[in-house]
Amino acid sequence: PYRMFTSRAEYRLLLREDNADLRLTPVGRELGLVDDIRWAAFAAKREAVEREQARCAETLVKPNDCGHPALLERLGQAPAEPVRVAELLRRPGLGLDDLEQAGVYTPHTADRAVREQVEVQAKYAGYITRQHDEIERRRGHEEMTIPADVDYAEVDGLSFEVRQILTAHRPTTLGQAARIAGVTPAAVSLLLVHLRKRRMLPRSA
Repeated sequence: PYRMFTSRAEYRLLLREDNADLRLTPVGRELGLVDDIRWAAFAAKREAVEREQARCAETLVKPNDCGHPALLERLGQAPAEPVRVAELLRRPGLGLDDLEQAGVYTPHTADRAVREQVEVQAKYAGYITRQHDEIERRRGHEEMTIPADVDYAEVDGLSFEVRQILTAHRPTTLGQAARIAGVTPAAVSLLLVHLRKRRMLPRSA
């Protein structure tokens, strides 16, 4: 469904193809769909990713070690002060293979899948953190009540279609509204803003 209706995927940055096994294998294990052999392989990969991430976060690369021509070409110029490997991996087009070939860092794994996951999580670290924060904020609004007399035509920015859908379903909470087919995350955000403004108005208004 998320491939067909991407607007319904609230957290698309977390629902990536590359991390599907990390997200879904534990669920499959709980449901009895993942056997011991598959689980052992998954656990080994997850642990390898975590170990390599920890090393990248701890290992410092000195400016003088960045003199390799190929590395300098990707960096543009050598860093002015020591920088962690995890920070270098955030640079566009720079991966573990490049750092290894330049002799500045040697990963403890040759597994391509593990290396790819370490690189992806490093490059998207800031965005992933912000999305997790967004998830926590939205969870806090799940139970926000929607007054029965709310007029969706007054919600600025809502499309005519979404207004019709909400009027027909009359959700009682923001969480219910978010789960209605056709109501996008952007629409929920607009509804949240409207409800906040409404609560700030004097009761006589």
